[in-house]
Amino acid sequence: MTHFSYTGSGPYCYANSFAMMFGASAPSTAVIEIAIGSPFGMQLIGGTLPFFDPYGWDPEKGFEDALSSLGWTSTVTQGGDAEEALARLKAALAGGPVWIGPVEMGHLRHQPGMRGPIEADHYVVVLEANDERVVMHDPQGYPYASLPIADFMAAWSASTLIYGTPYTMRTAFRRVADVSEVETIRASVPAAIRWLSMEGDLGMPAGSLGNGAAAEALAARIEAGCDEELRGHMIHFAVRVGARRATDAATCLARAGYAEAAQIADRQARLIGAMQYPLVVGKDAVAATALRDLAPTYDMLRTALHHQS
Repeated sequence: MTHFSYTGSGPYCYANSFAMMFGASAPSTAVIEIAIGSPFGMQLIGGTLPFFDPYGWDPEKGFEDALSSLGWTSTVTQGGDAEEALARLKAALAGGPVWIGPVEMGHLRHQPGMRGPIEADHYVVVLEANDERVVMHDPQGYPYASLPIADFMAAWSASTLIYGTPYTMRTAFRRVADVSEVETIRASVPAAIRWLSMEGDLGMPAGSLGNGAAAEALAARIEAGCDEELRGHMIHFAVRVGARRATDAATCLARAGYAEAAQIADRQARLIGAMQYPLVVGKDAVAATALRDLAPTYDMLRTALHHQS
């Protein structure tokens, strides 16, 4: 089958937030995701929490490499207490919008159904802030969203997330090199190979698994009985973003001349995307089969990228 690129909604919060900060010079969000490294692997954190992204990876681990390969730089500030952080934010806003995150999505009460922590990370761009409220572009689908300052600061503390430093923000975005999208994709391939190789001490919790082992273990767990918490995580987030990432990887790799790797990424996208319906309607054996078919593709993708590099 021929690969066909995707354009549409999806949980691409940090890529969309970066694109907003880059402005008219922004590359596509697909290229930003490739630069951050998100499509290249799978992890089962602690043996229980699945993500279709690299073993040992979280978004913050890919940001600096991504900015460098995209030809951009920014200034990061973080930590301190809430009062200090809010003062920093107000001061920074004098120079323009501020990139914020990770934040706890459950505290973003402008989003329907959010009533408290759900241990979900998110990124936004803040446009205005005072002692009463913030105004933000929330890439979940809420431009110019207004939120009481107490809720925003609770979200920004990131205290319920599994990664991230409280009150992290980026300012002073500046383009330092004119890098084409294809050049960015090619520059990102060595990092993709490293992530797929699962090399080094990545500080993962006991019982964590990556790539093929993660897919096989998740298949067995789903087959044995997919609880509602796991099902909700899969159908509302993990499958949606995983299929999108793999689709964008296939598109970008093909653009840069990595034909074999692009075909493998396309197969990954099709397998991940094919899990959505079975998991929604409870046909768990079908989703488990897709995961087992997915398992060998991570080594195949690493090998293909290595041979073409």
